[in-house]
Amino acid sequence: MKRVYLDNAATTPLDAAVIAEMTNVMENYFGNPSAIHALGREVRTLVEKARKTVSGLLNASPSEVFFTSGGTEADNTAIRCGISAYGIKHAITSKIEHHAVEHTLNTMLKNGEIDKLSFVNIDEKGNIDYNHLEELLQNNERTFVSLMHANNELGTLTDMIKVGDICEKYNAIYHADTVQTMGHYPHNVRELKAHFIVCAAHKLHGPKGVGFLYVNSNIKIPPMIYGGAQERNMRGGTENVYGIVGLAKALEIAYAEMDQHQAYIQGLKDYLKAQLIAEIPGIAFNGETDADKSLYTVLNVSFPEMDMADMLLFNLDINGICASGGSACSSGSNIGSHVLNGINADPNRPSVRFSFSKYTTKEELDYVIEKVKMVVKQNALA
Repeated sequence: MKRVYLDNAATTPLDAAVIAEMTNVMENYFGNPSAIHALGREVRTLVEKARKTVSGLLNASPSEVFFTSGGTEADNTAIRCGISAYGIKHAITSKIEHHAVEHTLNTMLKNGEIDKLSFVNIDEKGNIDYNHLEELLQNNERTFVSLMHANNELGTLTDMIKVGDICEKYNAIYHADTVQTMGHYPHNVRELKAHFIVCAAHKLHGPKGVGFLYVNSNIKIPPMIYGGAQERNMRGGTENVYGIVGLAKALEIAYAEMDQHQAYIQGLKDYLKAQLIAEIPGIAFNGETDADKSLYTVLNVSFPEMDMADMLLFNLDINGICASGGSACSSGSNIGSHVLNGINADPNRPSVRFSFSKYTTKEELDYVIEKVKMVVKQNALA
Protein backbone atom coordinates (compact mmCIF):
# COMPACT_ATOMS: atom_id res chain seq x y z
CA MET A 1 0.00 0.00 0.00
CA LYS A 2 1.17 3.52 -0.76
CA ARG A 3 1.78 5.42 2.48
CA VAL A 4 1.84 9.20 2.76
CA TYR A 5 3.06 10.82 5.96
CA LEU A 6 1.37 14.14 6.72
CA ASP A 7 1.74 14.24 10.50
CA ASN A 8 5.00 16.17 10.75
CA ALA A 9 3.66 18.41 13.52
CA ALA A 10 3.59 15.24 15.68
CA THR A 11 7.08 14.12 14.72
CA THR A 12 9.42 14.20 11.74
CA PRO A 13 11.65 11.56 10.13
CA LEU A 14 15.33 11.78 10.97
CA ASP A 15 17.56 13.58 8.50
CA ALA A 16 20.22 11.24 7.07
CA ALA A 17 22.98 13.63 8.13
CA VAL A 18 21.66 13.56 11.69
CA ILE A 19 21.68 9.76 11.70
CA ALA A 20 25.28 9.78 10.45
CA GLU A 21 26.36 12.25 13.13
CA MET A 22 24.68 10.27 15.90
CA THR A 23 25.99 6.94 14.62
CA ASN A 24 29.53 8.23 14.72
CA VAL A 25 29.12 9.19 18.37
CA MET A 26 27.44 5.89 19.26
CA GLU A 27 30.23 3.89 17.67
CA ASN A 28 33.21 5.91 18.82
CA TYR A 29 32.37 7.87 21.99
CA PHE A 30 30.98 6.07 25.01
CA GLY A 31 32.53 7.91 27.97
CA ASN A 32 30.49 9.64 30.65
CA PRO A 33 30.77 13.39 30.04
CA SER A 34 31.06 13.99 33.79
CA ALA A 35 34.17 11.81 34.07
CA ILE A 36 37.47 13.65 34.36
CA HIS A 37 39.53 11.13 32.40
CA ALA A 38 40.30 11.37 28.68
CA LEU A 39 37.26 9.39 27.47
CA GLY A 40 34.96 11.55 29.56
CA ARG A 41 36.59 14.77 28.40
CA GLU A 42 36.16 13.72 24.76
CA VAL A 43 32.42 13.33 25.24
CA ARG A 44 32.15 16.52 27.29
CA THR A 45 33.67 18.32 24.32
CA LEU A 46 30.90 16.95 22.06
CA VAL A 47 28.19 18.20 24.42
CA GLU A 48 29.71 21.65 24.71
CA LYS A 49 30.28 21.88 20.97
CA ALA A 50 26.58 21.12 20.47
CA ARG A 51 25.65 23.78 23.04
CA LYS A 52 27.81 26.32 21.24
CA THR A 53 26.15 25.42 17.91
CA VAL A 54 22.65 25.87 19.34
CA SER A 55 23.45 29.09 21.18
CA GLY A 56 25.13 30.55 18.10
CA LEU A 57 22.05 29.93 15.97
CA LEU A 58 19.86 31.63 18.60
CA ASN A 59 22.30 34.51 19.13
CA ALA A 60 22.44 33.40 22.77
CA SER A 61 25.27 32.67 25.15
CA PRO A 62 26.15 28.98 25.63
CA SER A 63 25.44 29.45 29.34
CA GLU A 64 21.79 30.22 28.48
CA VAL A 65 21.13 26.84 26.81
CA PHE A 66 20.18 23.78 28.86
CA PHE A 67 19.59 20.39 27.28
CA THR A 68 16.45 18.50 28.33
CA SER A 69 14.51 15.37 27.40
CA GLY A 70 12.29 17.40 25.06
CA GLY A 71 9.75 20.19 24.83
CA THR A 72 7.49 19.05 27.66
CA GLU A 73 10.30 19.00 30.21
CA ALA A 74 11.57 22.35 28.95
CA ASP A 75 8.09 23.91 29.26
CA ASN A 76 7.60 22.44 32.73
CA THR A 77 10.98 23.68 33.90
CA ALA A 78 10.39 27.20 32.60
CA ILE A 79 6.92 27.44 34.11
CA ARG A 80 7.37 25.70 37.45
CA CYS A 81 10.85 27.00 38.21
CA GLY A 82 10.25 30.47 36.79
CA ILE A 83 7.16 30.95 38.90
CA SER A 84 8.66 29.55 42.10
CA ALA A 85 11.94 31.46 41.77
CA TYR A 86 10.18 34.82 41.79
CA GLY A 87 7.25 34.02 44.06
CA ILE A 88 4.81 34.75 41.26
CA LYS A 89 1.12 34.25 42.06
CA HIS A 90 -0.52 35.33 38.81
CA ALA A 91 -0.02 33.59 35.46
CA ILE A 92 -1.48 34.42 32.04
CA THR A 93 -1.93 31.98 29.18
CA SER A 94 -4.55 31.06 26.56
CA LYS A 95 -7.06 28.24 26.36
CA ILE A 96 -5.42 26.76 23.26
CA GLU A 97 -1.92 26.12 24.58
CA HIS A 98 -0.26 22.71 24.39
CA HIS A 99 -1.09 20.43 27.32
CA ALA A 100 2.51 20.74 28.51
CA VAL A 101 1.63 24.34 29.38
CA GLU A 102 -2.09 24.08 30.10
CA HIS A 103 -1.91 21.10 32.45
CA THR A 104 1.13 22.47 34.26
CA LEU A 105 -0.47 25.83 35.03
CA ASN A 106 -3.82 24.30 35.99
CA THR A 107 -2.05 21.91 38.38
CA MET A 108 -0.12 24.78 39.94
CA LEU A 109 -3.38 26.66 40.44
CA LYS A 110 -5.06 23.60 41.96
CA ASN A 111 -2.11 23.04 44.31
CA GLY A 112 -2.02 26.66 45.44
CA GLU A 113 1.36 27.38 43.85
CA ILE A 114 -0.30 30.30 42.05
CA ASP A 115 -3.41 32.18 43.17
CA LYS A 116 -4.73 33.32 39.81
CA LEU A 117 -4.67 31.97 36.26
CA SER A 118 -5.95 34.36 33.58
CA PHE A 119 -6.75 33.50 29.99
CA VAL A 120 -6.10 36.04 27.27
CA ASN A 121 -8.93 36.37 24.75
CA ILE A 122 -8.53 34.71 21.37
CA ASP A 123 -10.61 35.06 18.22
CA GLU A 124 -12.16 32.34 16.04
CA LYS A 125 -8.83 31.87 14.23
CA GLY A 126 -6.79 31.48 17.40
CA ASN A 127 -5.25 34.96 17.31
CA ILE A 128 -4.24 36.55 20.59
CA ASP A 129 -5.99 39.77 21.69
CA TYR A 130 -2.91 41.84 22.51
CA ASN A 131 -4.98 44.65 24.03
CA HIS A 132 -6.57 42.17 26.43
CA LEU A 133 -3.12 40.82 27.32
CA GLU A 134 -2.07 44.33 28.26
CA GLU A 135 -5.23 44.80 30.33
CA LEU A 136 -4.49 41.59 32.25
CA LEU A 137 -0.98 42.84 33.03
CA GLN A 138 -2.11 46.20 34.44
CA ASN A 139 -1.56 45.43 38.10
CA ASN A 140 1.21 45.90 40.59
CA GLU A 141 2.23 42.23 40.83
CA ARG A 142 4.86 40.49 38.77
CA THR A 143 3.19 38.09 36.34
CA PHE A 144 4.22 35.02 34.35
CA VAL A 145 3.04 34.95 30.72
CA SER A 146 3.07 31.70 28.71
CA LEU A 147 1.94 31.99 25.08
CA MET A 148 3.01 29.68 22.26
CA HIS A 149 4.64 30.96 19.08
CA ALA A 150 2.53 28.79 16.76
CA ASN A 151 -0.45 26.68 17.72
CA ASN A 152 0.33 23.01 17.19
CA GLU A 153 -3.17 22.18 15.91
CA LEU A 154 -4.15 25.33 14.02
CA GLY A 155 -0.82 26.75 12.90
CA THR A 156 -1.88 30.28 13.89
CA LEU A 157 1.16 32.42 14.72
CA THR A 158 1.56 34.77 17.67
CA ASP A 159 3.76 37.85 17.30
CA MET A 160 6.55 37.10 19.78
CA ILE A 161 8.09 40.55 19.44
CA LYS A 162 4.78 42.22 20.28
CA VAL A 163 4.21 39.94 23.28
CA GLY A 164 7.79 40.52 24.40
CA ASP A 165 7.37 44.30 24.22
CA ILE A 166 4.16 44.14 26.25
CA CYS A 167 5.74 41.88 28.87
CA GLU A 168 8.78 44.14 29.11
CA LYS A 169 6.53 47.15 29.68
CA TYR A 170 4.93 45.47 32.70
CA ASN A 171 8.03 43.61 33.96
CA ALA A 172 6.38 40.25 33.29
CA ILE A 173 8.30 37.03 32.76
CA TYR A 174 7.64 35.70 29.26
CA HIS A 175 7.77 32.03 28.29
CA ALA A 176 7.14 31.09 24.65
CA ASP A 177 6.44 27.49 23.66
CA THR A 178 8.43 27.44 20.42
CA VAL A 179 8.34 23.67 19.88
CA GLN A 180 6.47 23.89 16.56
CA THR A 181 8.49 26.79 15.17
CA MET A 182 12.05 26.02 16.25
CA GLY A 183 14.06 25.34 13.11
CA HIS A 184 11.27 26.69 10.90
CA TYR A 185 11.73 30.38 11.74
CA PRO A 186 14.82 32.20 13.05
CA HIS A 187 14.76 32.88 16.79
CA ASN A 188 17.11 35.72 17.67
CA VAL A 189 16.79 35.86 21.44
CA ARG A 190 18.35 39.31 21.60
CA GLU A 191 15.38 40.66 19.64
CA LEU A 192 12.54 38.53 21.01
CA LYS A 193 12.67 39.59 24.68
CA ALA A 194 11.44 36.16 25.76
CA HIS A 195 12.90 34.88 29.01
CA PHE A 196 12.32 31.25 28.02
CA ILE A 197 12.02 29.46 24.68
CA VAL A 198 12.06 25.71 24.07
CA CYS A 199 12.86 23.02 21.52
CA ALA A 200 12.03 19.37 20.85
CA ALA A 201 14.52 17.96 18.34
CA HIS A 202 12.10 15.46 16.81
CA LYS A 203 9.99 18.30 15.38
CA LEU A 204 12.85 19.33 13.07
CA HIS A 205 14.21 16.00 11.78
CA GLY A 206 16.22 15.34 14.91
CA PRO A 207 15.95 12.51 17.45
CA LYS A 208 13.17 11.94 19.97
CA GLY A 209 13.84 12.29 23.67
CA VAL A 210 16.00 15.43 23.56
CA GLY A 211 15.39 19.15 23.49
CA PHE A 212 16.59 22.34 25.12
CA LEU A 213 15.47 25.22 27.25
CA TYR A 214 16.82 28.71 26.65
CA VAL A 215 16.90 30.77 29.85
CA ASN A 216 17.71 34.46 29.52
CA SER A 217 20.77 35.32 31.59
CA ASN A 218 18.78 37.93 33.53
CA ILE A 219 16.57 35.15 34.94
CA LYS A 220 17.82 32.82 37.65
CA ILE A 221 15.84 29.64 38.34
CA PRO A 222 16.42 26.52 40.43
CA PRO A 223 16.62 23.04 38.88
CA MET A 224 13.48 21.00 38.39
CA ILE A 225 15.39 17.70 38.38
CA TYR A 226 17.88 17.23 41.22
CA GLY A 227 20.78 14.80 41.18
CA GLY A 228 24.24 15.36 39.81
CA ALA A 229 25.86 18.58 38.67
CA GLN A 230 25.04 18.14 34.99
CA GLU A 231 23.96 21.14 32.89
CA ARG A 232 25.78 23.45 35.31
CA ASN A 233 23.77 22.13 38.27
CA MET A 234 20.49 22.81 36.45
CA ARG A 235 19.45 19.26 35.45
CA GLY A 236 20.61 16.15 37.24
CA GLY A 237 21.18 13.01 35.17
CA THR A 238 23.75 11.79 32.68
CA GLU A 239 23.40 13.68 29.42
CA ASN A 240 21.80 12.08 26.35
CA VAL A 241 24.96 12.64 24.36
CA TYR A 242 23.81 11.02 21.11
CA GLY A 243 20.57 12.98 21.24
CA ILE A 244 22.29 16.28 22.02
CA VAL A 245 24.67 15.86 19.10
CA GLY A 246 21.73 14.95 16.85
CA LEU A 247 19.74 17.96 18.01
CA ALA A 248 22.56 20.37 17.23
CA LYS A 249 23.07 18.85 13.78
CA ALA A 250 19.34 18.98 13.00
CA LEU A 251 19.08 22.62 14.06
CA GLU A 252 22.20 23.51 12.09
CA ILE A 253 20.69 21.95 8.94
CA ALA A 254 17.33 23.61 9.57
CA TYR A 255 18.90 27.07 9.79
CA ALA A 256 21.11 26.51 6.75
CA GLU A 257 18.15 25.42 4.59
CA MET A 258 15.40 27.48 6.23
CA ASP A 259 14.50 29.87 3.41
CA GLN A 260 14.55 27.12 0.79
CA HIS A 261 12.37 24.79 2.85
CA GLN A 262 9.92 27.51 3.85
CA ALA A 263 9.28 28.44 0.22
CA TYR A 264 8.92 24.79 -0.80
CA ILE A 265 6.64 23.73 2.06
CA GLN A 266 4.50 26.88 1.83
CA GLY A 267 3.94 26.00 -1.83
CA LEU A 268 2.75 22.51 -0.85
CA LYS A 269 0.39 23.92 1.76
CA ASP A 270 -1.07 26.47 -0.68
CA TYR A 271 -1.49 23.74 -3.30
CA LEU A 272 -3.35 21.37 -0.98
CA LYS A 273 -5.58 24.18 0.26
CA ALA A 274 -6.46 25.28 -3.29
CA GLN A 275 -7.18 21.73 -4.44
CA LEU A 276 -9.40 20.99 -1.45
CA ILE A 277 -11.40 24.16 -2.09
CA ALA A 278 -11.77 23.23 -5.76
CA GLU A 279 -12.71 19.58 -5.18
CA ILE A 280 -14.78 19.46 -1.98
CA PRO A 281 -17.85 21.69 -1.60
CA GLY A 282 -18.22 23.22 1.83
CA ILE A 283 -14.58 22.76 2.83
CA ALA A 284 -13.23 25.22 5.40
CA PHE A 285 -10.13 25.69 7.53
CA ASN A 286 -9.47 26.06 11.24
CA GLY A 287 -7.06 28.79 12.24
CA GLU A 288 -5.19 31.19 10.03
CA THR A 289 -3.94 29.94 6.66
CA ASP A 290 -2.32 33.03 5.14
CA ALA A 291 1.46 32.79 4.90
CA ASP A 292 2.17 35.76 7.16
CA LYS A 293 -0.19 34.58 9.91
CA SER A 294 0.21 30.82 9.87
CA LEU A 295 2.92 28.23 10.43
CA TYR A 296 3.73 27.01 6.93
CA THR A 297 3.98 23.35 7.97
CA VAL A 298 0.38 23.03 9.23
CA LEU A 299 -3.04 23.07 7.53
CA ASN A 300 -6.06 22.25 9.68
CA VAL A 301 -9.00 21.28 7.47
CA SER A 302 -12.63 21.47 8.58
CA PHE A 303 -14.67 19.00 6.53
CA PRO A 304 -18.42 19.22 5.85
CA GLU A 305 -20.75 17.24 8.08
CA MET A 306 -20.76 13.58 7.07
CA ASP A 307 -21.88 10.15 8.15
CA MET A 308 -19.38 8.34 10.37
CA ALA A 309 -17.44 11.58 10.87
CA ASP A 310 -15.54 10.07 13.77
CA MET A 311 -14.16 7.46 11.35
CA LEU A 312 -12.60 10.00 8.98
CA LEU A 313 -9.05 9.60 10.27
CA PHE A 314 -9.43 5.82 10.29
CA ASN A 315 -10.62 5.86 6.68
CA LEU A 316 -7.65 7.99 5.68
CA ASP A 317 -5.34 5.64 7.56
CA ILE A 318 -6.59 2.52 5.78
CA ASN A 319 -5.89 4.36 2.54
CA GLY A 320 -2.31 4.91 3.63
CA ILE A 321 -2.60 8.54 4.74
CA CYS A 322 -1.06 9.40 8.11
CA ALA A 323 -2.53 12.57 9.59
CA SER A 324 -4.06 13.66 12.88
CA GLY A 325 -7.20 15.47 13.86
CA GLY A 326 -10.10 15.87 16.17
CA SER A 327 -13.34 17.66 16.63
CA ALA A 328 -14.84 20.21 18.94
CA CYS A 329 -16.81 18.91 21.90
CA SER A 330 -20.31 17.88 20.87
CA SER A 331 -21.39 16.00 24.01
CA GLY A 332 -20.41 15.42 27.59
CA SER A 333 -18.95 12.05 26.68
CA ASN A 334 -16.71 13.45 23.96
CA ILE A 335 -14.06 15.78 25.31
CA GLY A 336 -12.83 16.67 21.83
CA SER A 337 -9.90 18.94 21.00
CA HIS A 338 -9.44 21.66 23.60
CA VAL A 339 -7.98 23.84 20.85
CA LEU A 340 -11.01 23.51 18.57
CA ASN A 341 -13.28 23.99 21.56
CA GLY A 342 -11.26 27.09 22.44
CA ILE A 343 -12.02 28.73 19.09
CA ASN A 344 -15.67 27.56 19.14
CA ALA A 345 -15.28 25.34 16.09
CA ASP A 346 -18.42 23.62 14.79
CA PRO A 347 -18.65 20.29 16.68
CA ASN A 348 -20.48 18.68 13.76
CA ARG A 349 -17.60 19.16 11.33
CA PRO A 350 -14.70 16.67 11.54
CA SER A 351 -11.23 18.20 11.37
CA VAL A 352 -7.94 16.85 10.10
CA ARG A 353 -4.53 18.41 10.62
CA PHE A 354 -2.24 17.85 7.65
CA SER A 355 1.35 18.82 8.43
CA PHE A 356 4.21 18.87 5.95
CA SER A 357 7.99 18.60 5.86
CA LYS A 358 10.84 19.01 3.40
CA TYR A 359 10.30 15.38 2.42
CA THR A 360 6.64 15.83 1.40
CA THR A 361 6.01 15.82 -2.36
CA LYS A 362 3.33 17.24 -4.64
CA GLU A 363 2.70 13.73 -5.97
CA GLU A 364 1.86 12.61 -2.45
CA LEU A 365 -0.60 15.48 -2.09
CA ASP A 366 -2.29 14.49 -5.36
CA TYR A 367 -2.80 11.01 -3.92
CA VAL A 368 -4.18 12.52 -0.69
CA ILE A 369 -6.64 14.70 -2.60
CA GLU A 370 -7.86 11.70 -4.60
CA LYS A 371 -8.43 9.60 -1.47
CA VAL A 372 -9.98 12.45 0.53
CA LYS A 373 -12.49 13.05 -2.26
CA MET A 374 -13.38 9.36 -2.27
CA VAL A 375 -13.83 9.18 1.52
CA VAL A 376 -15.94 12.35 1.65
CA LYS A 377 -18.14 11.13 -1.21
CA GLN A 378 -18.63 7.73 0.41
CA ASN A 379 -19.71 9.32 3.70
CA ALA A 380 -21.70 12.27 2.35
CA LEU A 381 -24.97 13.00 4.14
CA ALA A 382 -27.99 11.78 2.21
